[in-house]
Amino acid sequence: MFLLGPYLRRAHARSEKRWATEVERCVTVDHLRQVMEKRVPPIVREYYRGGADDEITLRDNVEAFRRERFKPRSGVRLPSVELRTEMLGHEIDLPVIAGPIGSPRMIWPRGEAVAARAVGEAGTICTLSTLTGTDLEEVRAASKGPCWFQLYLIGGEEVAARGIERAKAAGYAALILTIDTAVPGNRAHHEWMGASRAINGTPMQKLKFAPQMMRHLSWVKSYYSDGGMMQFRNVIQNDGTPMPYTDIGTQLRASAVTWEHLPWVRGIWGEDRPLIIKGVQCLEDARLAVEHGADAIVVSNHGGRQLDRVYPTLYMLKEIAPALKGSGVKVLLDGGIRSGADVVIALAHGADAVLAGRAYVYGLGAGGEAGVRKAFTILKKEIEDTMRLLGCDSVQDLNAEKHLLSYPFSASRP
Repeated sequence: MFLLGPYLRRAHARSEKRWATEVERCVTVDHLRQVMEKRVPPIVREYYRGGADDEITLRDNVEAFRRERFKPRSGVRLPSVELRTEMLGHEIDLPVIAGPIGSPRMIWPRGEAVAARAVGEAGTICTLSTLTGTDLEEVRAASKGPCWFQLYLIGGEEVAARGIERAKAAGYAALILTIDTAVPGNRAHHEWMGASRAINGTPMQKLKFAPQMMRHLSWVKSYYSDGGMMQFRNVIQNDGTPMPYTDIGTQLRASAVTWEHLPWVRGIWGEDRPLIIKGVQCLEDARLAVEHGADAIVVSNHGGRQLDRVYPTLYMLKEIAPALKGSGVKVLLDGGIRSGADVVIALAHGADAVLAGRAYVYGLGAGGEAGVRKAFTILKKEIEDTMRLLGCDSVQDLNAEKHLLSYPFSASRP
């Protein structure tokens, strides 16, 4: 592999140019998904596409937005549309934040840093998951904008404390504590495809994936140009080594986050530094987050990847956002964002901003930095076009009563 290194790096450089050309033709986020499917083998890309069990919630998250209908005011010409918004002490150029995604390095060399660079250029916030393969310091240095660190307690409190301290020292602006992973979701389709065998199987079991890999040689060369199987570089074990890439189900079961962890996390992170609670799916938990001093919440069902058959996040947003109005706590939404129109709908229903995960990771898988840049270019244009057609010149003025129709096309529940 050492002797192949220069060849593989040259091959990746060539393919980077090829896929940048491919993504430039894309007009929607779904086009980016289709290009990603051309480049990345099924067993790898399924991790980023799939959901839990029957994927009911995964589909409902998207369908909830598609059931909404706009009420445009025509005959209006807007000289400009204001997309900028304030988020926990930072002004961002558009109300779309790159959500935390596990293992981006599996689909593009040093994918976390590559994505952070493009997200920073877009003028918004990049969120890094604990379960990633590039050092958090490198990721932070790659971005011109603010970065957030999303925390799991993988490896225990001592290991997590080191991660928090590293994030503080590197200059991460906020900490996201994810509360919806008491156990890993049952990614049934991915497991049926052979995910466990691909990661932990014997050499003979792994060899069975060779045919699909051979149909995606561009990905194979890029993957090995980056050293092959990644490690979890931001989970430093007690022996000083990074956690190897493995099925983390056992670790998640042993490290479930509870409300009792918040004072401990606050004590390490700092009382004056923003803390965000992600995975809020009901009004009761939203109120608990406020009581525990959260600076923001993310209304999220983990993109439909944890408990299936829960309400889509958009419907929970409609209940939670009005109840938290005036609390001083920012309300973010995650799940189902596939277009700029979706972003406008979420803001109209009370979200201060949205987190987009799949929307940008499809771009990363399709073409690396060029793909992530294209994803945010697409979303920004769609937001601007939607608002111009609505006759609304600022994201701060979006309002469901004014800009959306509720009957007969949508309801408060599916």
